[in-house]
Amino acid sequence: MRGEAVEAGRVSAARYVLGFLGLLLMGIGAWQLWSLPRPEDVGVWLVGALVLHDGVLAPLVLAVGFLVAAGPARGVMRGALVVAGSLVLVTLPLLLRPGPPPNPSALPLPYGRNLLLVLGVVALVAASVVLVRRRRRGPDGPASAVGAGSRRPPGDGPRAKPGPRDQDGGAEG
Repeated sequence: MRGEAVEAGRVSAARYVLGFLGLLLMGIGAWQLWSLPRPEDVGVWLVGALVLHDGVLAPLVLAVGFLVAAGPARGVMRGALVVAGSLVLVTLPLLLRPGPPPNPSALPLPYGRNLLLVLGVVALVAASVVLVRRRRRGPDGPASAVGAGSRRPPGDGPRAKPGPRDQDGGAEG
């Protein structure tokens, strides 16, 4: 009992320390924000990001999630979508920046074309994984493979219906 109280005290102390550090960092951020020549630009950007996220991105992700959840290979599809979304998230700011890059080495290659190529590779890998899994399962699904994927232990055949001898618990005569 006493060890639990000591552990709870450590957890609450850690929470206070982390809370204080969080407030300190928020204060530093606010100070940096107000030291900008036009801090209202950051507010406009934050409101725009909120509207874009809640109005476009979140409904789109939910719709795709509902479509993928109904599919037969939802795990593979979710993985492919996470990878594709991450690739687009990293590459899109570089592609949407107006004008030439300030550093010539920032975009030395055609990133638009390369993003499409990598997304195509992600789609091909996902489709290959789905096809390999279907081929391994066989035409009747996972139960058709002997020993692989079946839920019963090996050697445990189909159960027979109980007959009249089994119902009364004893043997005849």
